[in-house]
Amino acid sequence: MPTSLVAAPALLEALPDAVVVADRSGCIVHANPALRSLLGHDPSLVRGRPLTVLVPERLHVAYAAGFDRLLSGPDLSAPRTTQIPVRHANGSEVTVEITVSRLDHDGDGDGTVVGGVMLGVLRDVSTSLRLERQLEVARYLDATLRVTAALTEAPDADVAFERLLPTLCAELDWDAATLWQPTSCGRLASAGTWTSLGQTVPALQADTRVRTFARGEGLPGLVWQTREPVVVEDLWNDRRFIRPEAARADGLRTGVAFPVLRGDTLLGVCELFSRDRRPVSPELMDVLASAGRQIGQFLARLRAESELRELADTLQRSLLPSHLPDIPGVEVAARYRAGADGVFVGGDTYDVLPLPDGRWMVLIADVCGTGAEAAAITSLTRHTARASALTGAGPGAILAAVNTALLHEQTAGPLRFVTACCLVIEPHPTGVHARMSVAGHPLPLLRSPGGTATEIGAPARPLGIDVGAGFGEVQVELSAGSTLVLYTDGVTEARDDAGQQFDDEGLARVLGGNDCLTAAATVAAVHAAVEDHLSGSRHGADDLAVLALRC
Repeated sequence: MPTSLVAAPALLEALPDAVVVADRSGCIVHANPALRSLLGHDPSLVRGRPLTVLVPERLHVAYAAGFDRLLSGPDLSAPRTTQIPVRHANGSEVTVEITVSRLDHDGDGDGTVVGGVMLGVLRDVSTSLRLERQLEVARYLDATLRVTAALTEAPDADVAFERLLPTLCAELDWDAATLWQPTSCGRLASAGTWTSLGQTVPALQADTRVRTFARGEGLPGLVWQTREPVVVEDLWNDRRFIRPEAARADGLRTGVAFPVLRGDTLLGVCELFSRDRRPVSPELMDVLASAGRQIGQFLARLRAESELRELADTLQRSLLPSHLPDIPGVEVAARYRAGADGVFVGGDTYDVLPLPDGRWMVLIADVCGTGAEAAAITSLTRHTARASALTGAGPGAILAAVNTALLHEQTAGPLRFVTACCLVIEPHPTGVHARMSVAGHPLPLLRSPGGTATEIGAPARPLGIDVGAGFGEVQVELSAGSTLVLYTDGVTEARDDAGQQFDDEGLARVLGGNDCLTAAATVAAVHAAVEDHLSGSRHGADDLAVLALRC
């Protein structure tokens, strides 16, 4: 569901006037409760029905023509107000004053705001509120909807806060804005100041940089205390505003502040300033209060997601070596890339460990699944392999130890198996001697000095499935100029938009190129080729890990 559809009901219900939103086909997509008071129609029963349900039958043709003109005519830069007869639920006609706005302000003209293309604010002409107030309410409603919609596009809470002030100023037509946030010392401190295009407020900005507010102090402090919007129509003479010198210097006359709330928790206070003396009606205060609650919900969600991503990044880093050690006579390089959006912790890992006798353990593994449980299994795999290798075990025995540990930790939940490739290498003056064992993992490729890539090793069952599984070993010799490439299936199983996998042949083609003359260049070339294959693909990317050893 579009974000604007989520935001709209709370804002519409804050208005005492009947509000109707229609889509391009002329059907009602939203009506607020005030419609029942004005015309006797149940809002839930008119949703999805054509707008003609509110129009006398004798005017259906004229109405349809007018609606078409509204959609096909020039941009409606300001709401239009007129008096028209409408149909009461009891069949009678009622003359109302209606303010109509075309909702095509989202930049592409497709009218996606609040799910419709037209917003109408209806009022009985017997009411005494002035036309200017009605127009402003409709404009504020439209603007605050676009503010909340714009914030939802921010990738995190910090970016959303940065966008909040300019969006508020631009959409609500105020000259300057400030944002205040609670600090750990129990005061409000500035989080930013913004002005509309061509405007400057140097005195306010200078004052804002050095000032903080206690609860109940000044305009921001009053909002903090009351949890409600507060308006000061005369900034120069109202004692509640304690910065009159700055306001006079910058020519600011009216200010309004409203809270950004998550439940009862204050996330911030927004101040809006105008160089004109402008009244702020109770209806507009209600709209700002609703907007503050909506903004607070979005910012709280973004902040929680940011904290979760930060925690996941820390956890992911703990599952990979912080740096690769230097192996005498051997270049070592690796590349890791997390999988699809929304997957915070992947299951791929690699490791290079020096052993006491001058040998080295090299491991690459892929855990089935993602998330916290997969991360726990990844950690168990890596640390068990390290402990076993330090005892002097060979690669087959190392994988057997991991297999035993995984089986011991299996629960009644989904089966969590691991594929892995383990080597114990021993550098010597003319190359590297290695023993290798593979458990259900893609077989490594050995690139010869001439650029030919050959698959090596013998597969066995994945780890964590079979108690009696055995893991054989093969001998591998790396001569000068050769490169051994270990990788996870996120490389070969990457699919382009047509579903075609990168596959083993694609990897072999990359390794046969002239770019793979160092270990670092090799992993970079593989990563770049896979990313190019995935470009524009509708298919999600899996975790990817590549590790290269070059003599």
